[in-house]
Amino acid sequence: MSYKLPDGNVQICFSGGRTSGYMLHEILEANGGLPDRAKVVFANTGREMPETLDFVQECSDRWNVPIVWLEYNRRAGKVTYDIVSHNSAARNGEPFTTLTDSTGILPNIYRRFCTSELKVLTAKRYLVKQGWKQWTQCLGIRGDERRRVKKSTDKRWENWYPLNDANVSKRDVMAFWQAQPFDLQLANINGSTPLGNCDGCFLKSEANRAALARDYPQRFQWWADLERNKTKALGKRAAFDADQTYAQLGSFVSRQSDWIFDDEAYLCQADSGECTG
Repeated sequence: MSYKLPDGNVQICFSGGRTSGYMLHEILEANGGLPDRAKVVFANTGREMPETLDFVQECSDRWNVPIVWLEYNRRAGKVTYDIVSHNSAARNGEPFTTLTDSTGILPNIYRRFCTSELKVLTAKRYLVKQGWKQWTQCLGIRGDERRRVKKSTDKRWENWYPLNDANVSKRDVMAFWQAQPFDLQLANINGSTPLGNCDGCFLKSEANRAALARDYPQRFQWWADLERNKTKALGKRAAFDADQTYAQLGSFVSRQSDWIFDDEAYLCQADSGECTG
């Protein structure tokens, strides 16, 4: 069976979205719950929408599955992590800010150290602390996004893609949640969730980031402020995108009417994928 747990320790990466939620449900069904050797991990960057945090907690409560909430942190100049909960989780980008303060630079499409540090390595530090030496990392990559399936480059774990193995599509995930008594309370646009993961992630399309500027200006401003503060600290331009700062995009959106969102040829609709951890 595609969802039967492999031997040994298993880390189930829960990003807080519908796809990884579906994956978790199918794993729970196939295995009659989870043994102690399997841990569900949600790494909070502090830039997830409140609805995402609520959804993670609701999955845990409704399906009676413990989910470990982790956050990147630094103490005494050393990288560490915090175990948090729905109540105590950061909600204003604190882990993200701590990371960029320590690196002195911003991540970008070519150097996605935010994903590796805030999610992948934060989970690794926690699992090693639990005494794990080797494990399988379960990732929510569907069959219709097979290009994102990759072998692990870390000697500690092997990657496992049960949704890809089962050839699950966006349509399958949508149908599942339509039949459930609860759902992630964020817009579902043809199987995608524009506000999923980090709200203003630079990997999202220009159209999605522009929509954030229009609909959630305060959340969008956080990204623009981070770029501005880093530029001031460095004494030179700092930006997530080499072609356009968040301030420039926000200014453009504020000067236009909604026609730019109605015309699919105007704002770039393409993205480069998002986090799955």
